[in-house]
Order: sequence, then structure tokens, then C-alpha cells
Amino acid sequence: MKRIAVFCGASIGKNTIYSEQAKALGLFMANENIDLVYGGGKIGLMGVLADTVMQNGGEVIGVIPEHLRHEEVEHTEVTEMRITKTMAARKIVISQLADAYIALAGGFGTLDELFEALTLGQLAIENKPVALLNTNGFYDNALKQLDVMVQEGFLKQTNRDMLLVADTVEALFSLMKKYKAPPLGKVINTVASS
Repeated sequence: MKRIAVFCGASIGKNTIYSEQAKALGLFMANENIDLVYGGGKIGLMGVLADTVMQNGGEVIGVIPEHLRHEEVEHTEVTEMRITKTMAARKIVISQLADAYIALAGGFGTLDELFEALTLGQLAIENKPVALLNTNGFYDNALKQLDVMVQEGFLKQTNRDMLLVADTVEALFSLMKKYKAPPLGKVINTVASS
């Protein structure tokens, strides 16, 4: 994993623990010589993460759609900035650049990016680790919903297991390093009714 895409909020949230975990992730990535690929903003957790990586000698590639450059306050000090025409194009570029994905706390955009990465794995378009840093139990309820999807027959357990979850950076990377994508047949076969 030489480049990891990190999805996270353009807000810092109400609890400082989210910024602290973004800093811990940024420091870990810089120390491990893993480049950051992210949404290109200088505000919120995105800015905290990018600044931490760069302050510790790491490389940062931002990918931002033209229409969000002002709204997300484009980070002008990153190693490289790529500008796209649309949000969809942004996700394609991020996918092309990244060897793995991590989601931190965030809103709709973070969930959109996380679930698109999982869908690419589910359809065997990619076989990259997709991980969730579940700081402060932020995603506990979303994870319960995934379990309901399995129970109700809309998601295979094999696909549910593709999402790697931990509440510390070190534990998350340990899971990511061991990740093996499910075999193609296990990924795309329909769910058998019980």
C-alpha cells in the first residue's frame, strides 16, 4: 500500500477525538511512507489529515471537482492537486490513484465514497482493502444496518466481511495488511434464500 485514499469530513465535528484520530492517521501514514490521496480541501478533518501528513514529510495528492474548489476551500499547499469536472470523475481519479481506502468520520460525501469503494470490491472491479476507522463508535449504527442487510438477505456475509473495522490506526492497518479479496464466485453469486 503505497497510496491510500482517505474519505473524511469537511467539518471537524463536535468532539476533538475526531481531529486527534485524523492526526494519528496522518502521522502513521507519513512515518510508513504511505502517500495520502484525498478530496483536496484544507478545512475540516480533510485539512487536519493533509496538514499532518505534510508536516511529517509525507506526500499528499488532492482530487477536487472544479465546482467545489471554492466551497471546500482548496488546499493550495499539497504536493499535487488534480482538478476534475464532476464528483463522479473525482471518485474515478481517486480510485485510479489509491491502493486502499480508509473512511474517517464524515457526512453524506464520506458515506458515498465509502460505499462506492465497497461496491467496486463487491463486483470484483477492484480488490483493494476498504477500512473504517470507527473513532468514538461513530459508525456503530451504520455497522448494525449492514448486519440487518445480511439478516434480511440483501447483503452476503462475504461482502459484509469486506469492510475492515477498527478503532485505532494500528489495529486498522494490521487488518488491511492481511486483507484478501473474496474469490469472484463468492462475490457476485446471488444470495440464496433460507
